[in-house]
Amino acid sequence: MKQLWNSFKIAFAMYSKIPMPQSHWTKENMRYIMCFFPLIGVVIGALTWLWGLLGLKLEVNHSFYAVVLLLIPVAVTGGIHLDGLLDTSDALHSYQPRERKLEILKDSHAGAFAIITACVYFLFYLGLYHEISLKGLPVVCLGFVLSRALGGFSIAAFPMAKNTGLAATFSDNAQKQCVKVVCLVYGCVAGLLMLVYHPLIGGCALLAAALEYLCYYRVSMKEFGGITGDLAGFHMQLCELAITLGAVVGEIIGRGM
Repeated sequence: MKQLWNSFKIAFAMYSKIPMPQSHWTKENMRYIMCFFPLIGVVIGALTWLWGLLGLKLEVNHSFYAVVLLLIPVAVTGGIHLDGLLDTSDALHSYQPRERKLEILKDSHAGAFAIITACVYFLFYLGLYHEISLKGLPVVCLGFVLSRALGGFSIAAFPMAKNTGLAATFSDNAQKQCVKVVCLVYGCVAGLLMLVYHPLIGGCALLAAALEYLCYYRVSMKEFGGITGDLAGFHMQLCELAITLGAVVGEIIGRGM
């Protein structure tokens, strides 16, 4: 039980800005980190839903309302997954050999394509939040859990591009079968809740998430020979964007029926 509690603390300390008691990052304590990773999505989803209700009740300016929705995940995570998105964008657009792309992932400097990607990503996301309503927002909130469940599963199940880095460390130390089962449970519960809540909106969001996950796997294997922590962050940012897009599309289709 103590080992699970330590894994919980390390997961939140590493992947969020939520204050946690200090814990030693030993091999034993890191085994079950990915089992608790999707719970950070629960926190983000809950805060997103609360702001959705509060913003509506207070009748805040719609642009401000959308900006806060956009920034909640960044505030909770500290932008750790955004770093993966931007590093991966630089690597992919370098068109260099695989070894050089892996080096670019480790480069702390932001290239031109990272900046372009950040601008396009936030503008597109902001536009989607301008379109989403309270009808589709619960699906988006559940998407923060689903994206992390899929990300945790990939770290336990997909080949690693290199044997160093945090993702490789977690993968090596993890009880992989346990992590895969737990992440599958998180993912199935989140997906089922989406469909039960609203079959059309939830179905569109799940389809978008499935397509993104397929692209994530294919790009990781083809361009990098496996996954890394940066690629997992790349996946989570794009998965959440895809789920939000799917929810908006579902709302639009529903209005036309």
